[in-house]
Amino acid sequence: MLPKRAAGEDGDHSGAAHRSPILPCSALTANPPNTTRIPIAEASECPPGTSIERVADGRMVAIANVDGTLHAIDGLCPHQGGPLGTGELCGTVLTCPWHGWQFDVATGRHRVSATVRQAVHDVREREGKIEIRFSSGVGSSEPTR
Repeated sequence: MLPKRAAGEDGDHSGAAHRSPILPCSALTANPPNTTRIPIAEASECPPGTSIERVADGRMVAIANVDGTLHAIDGLCPHQGGPLGTGELCGTVLTCPWHGWQFDVATGRHRVSATVRQAVHDVREREGKIEIRFSSGVGSSEPTR
């Protein structure tokens, strides 16, 4: 018969010294709030009724100006990677120039399929610059001005 070892001794994996902390699921999937604002364009580049495409922090972004209110969504169409920011803006609807997929820039929702959404990011104009703050999720952001 083998002698018993104290918890934590070599070969005994029942002791606390060998246990990895178990994190709740929410801690594994939660993203800390992003507070970094990135200057992405001059405000004059996106007058009312237009949209532009820019890259910030390695991500393609579509910026749209709807009657003086700026909106920002992920700029790659999920269909085949078309450049949403270069599409046609009609009201809050931005149409992908490649195959016509349409998204509401205020909500990120696809106009036909409720399951297709683009991430919506916080965007503002400050001192003539358009600044973006990336959201951590798809479909909405929590704007703070």
